Amino acid sequence: MSWLFGIRRNEPNMGAVSPPDGGNPPAGGGGGGGGDGDDRSPSSPELKKAMEAYRFDSSALERAAQAARELEKSRHSKEALELSKMQEMTKQQELVMRTKEFEAAIETSKVDQKRVDGEERRKTVQEETKQHQARAQYQDQLARKRYEDQLQQQTRMNEENLRKQEESVQKQEAMRRATIEREMELRSQIDKKRLEAEMLAKAKADRENQDLYLERLRVKAAENRITVLESIKTAGTVIGTGVTTLLTDWDKTLTAVGGLSLLALGVYSARTATAMTGRFIEARLGKPSLVRDTSRFSVLETLKHPVLTVKKLKKKPADALAGVVLQPKLEERLRDVAIATKNTKQNRGMFRNILMYGPPGTGKTMFAKKLALHSGLDYAILTGGDVSPLGRDAVTAVHKVFDWAETSRKGLLLFIDEADAFLRKRSSETISEDLRATLNAFLYRTGEQSNKFMLVLASNTPEQFDWAVNDRLDEMVEFTLPGLQERERLLRLYFDKFVLEPAASTSVRRLKVEPFDFGEFCTEMAQMTEGMSGREIAKLGVSWQGAAYASEDGVLTRQMAVDRVNSALQQHRQKVEWQSEQEKREAKSITYSSKETSYSQVKPSAVPAINPPPAQPLPPKRIYGTHKPGKR
Repeated sequence: MSWLFGIRRNEPNMGAVSPPDGGNPPAGGGGGGGGDGDDRSPSSPELKKAMEAYRFDSSALERAAQAARELEKSRHSKEALELSKMQEMTKQQELVMRTKEFEAAIETSKVDQKRVDGEERRKTVQEETKQHQARAQYQDQLARKRYEDQLQQQTRMNEENLRKQEESVQKQEAMRRATIEREMELRSQIDKKRLEAEMLAKAKADRENQDLYLERLRVKAAENRITVLESIKTAGTVIGTGVTTLLTDWDKTLTAVGGLSLLALGVYSARTATAMTGRFIEARLGKPSLVRDTSRFSVLETLKHPVLTVKKLKKKPADALAGVVLQPKLEERLRDVAIATKNTKQNRGMFRNILMYGPPGTGKTMFAKKLALHSGLDYAILTGGDVSPLGRDAVTAVHKVFDWAETSRKGLLLFIDEADAFLRKRSSETISEDLRATLNAFLYRTGEQSNKFMLVLASNTPEQFDWAVNDRLDEMVEFTLPGLQERERLLRLYFDKFVLEPAASTSVRRLKVEPFDFGEFCTEMAQMTEGMSGREIAKLGVSWQGAAYASEDGVLTRQMAVDRVNSALQQHRQKVEWQSEQEKREAKSITYSSKETSYSQVKPSAVPAINPPPAQPLPPKRIYGTHKPGKR
């Protein structure tokens, strides 16, 4: 035990001196003597070299032996042995733990390697998937391109076949026409020869039978003369006998006079009843001649236009401002008017008369129709220019319109466009007597509020209305030219309506649009179209569509659209230059600024002037109607 302890303490010095014969050290002191049985000489170099190889320091063993003897004598020898055992076990456990940690590290590295391998496989699969998708897309593009090429080739073949067919048809038509012309020419020659032969034969026969012909004429004339004389004698005898009998017999005289009187009364009664029946049918089933357009249902209109009547019946009340682009303040005011009109109709109240004035093409007629549909009323559209040509019949026509309006069950919105054409001032305008009578009839029928119809007037020059007409108006709404935001909204609306929707429709094959930023385009065009009305902007949308149809490939490009806008602006400026100075003075609410090349709205300080100021010269007098003043 003491030797083991000493060996453990001197283990670093013992590790390199294990002899080749099994590890037993040679006997003897520290540094001398060879092994037993070795017959080699001590002075041999090889022996010396071997001895040097097995030589070690024995002092350490001596000290270990001394320490072991002291430890054996000590009372703590067992504890030291146990401590050494525990140290050895601790070192073994540490070695086991290190081994396990090393194994765990190896397993962790294997797991990491598997994770890396899995990640690599996943990336490989993703890359393969991308490659497959790219390959599939490329194949799909190739297939589409081949299909488009086939379609184009088929289209070209169809066009070529159609062209050949047209050429063939034209050739056949030319041959047919040539054949017909040749046949007509031959037929005309044959007819000419036949007529010549017939005339020659008839002339020869007349020359040969002239005596017989003259004799036949003389006999016929004698017979006619005898017949006429006999007829005159017979008629005279009958009339004389009848007059004699009538004068001598008073009963027959009274009978004849009564019969004639009853016949005249029957004719007059039939005419009167027919006229009254016609007026009743016209009021109930038809519409007056002055009404241009109406949503009111009638039997005659249904028979004339059944499809339009069905469409009108299917229409439902919608927003009064749907599709109408106006300034926010004007939209708010018109919405209040629409709500008030709808509630008035529902509560059977008295309708208010409205005047809508402003530049042409600002949406007055469109709003009037939508107001009627929104309120649940029928609408009827008249124009003031139709009244003046009627002359004396204008008064009757106006009364027929109002009588027809009062028979509406739902209520009627009576819209008169260009009302200033026949509602002019009686004091400052020289108008005909017929037009003056028509104005008086209009004032008579609109003197009181009505719950049957609502009167809406529209005019570009409201200052020309008669004072009595202005007195019958309850609300005046000014329609101004659209501003920048309103023009942009209108451009977007009509660009979508006339260009984008037809291009996206499958029924329209000719119209296509070049890809560009439509919103930016509409914004730029809104800044360029300052001074244009809503109607002009709508026509601009139609011109864009026409430009696409007129192009070779049917594609509307941005440059084509800009050129159309520039052309519309040039035409707009030309129209303004054509406007006379007198028209500019009459249209007080509209002025033209040459610097801005646009219309600018003049905001009056109060309600638009009814009568012109005294200092402003009156426009030249004009005569409206067909009769001169002072004559009927």
